[in-house]
Amino acid sequence: MPIILRLDRKMAECKMSLNELADRIEISNVNLSLLKNGKVKGIRFNTLEAICRELQCQPGDLLEYVPED
Repeated sequence: MPIILRLDRKMAECKMSLNELADRIEISNVNLSLLKNGKVKGIRFNTLEAICRELQCQPGDLLEYVPED
């Protein structure tokens, strides 16, 4: 898939664990883990907004477009 989620990188920069972020944005650990590992086909804007709020970042800090060859 040409869109890569860089949530793991941003969480590491902010020194925030999966459990802590999940609690802060009120999402299950399982769903956040699936999102972090790129196992989802989409993300709700309210979830993206909550992640950006807690990690103090922009959506572009989390999403990267890599064209397929």
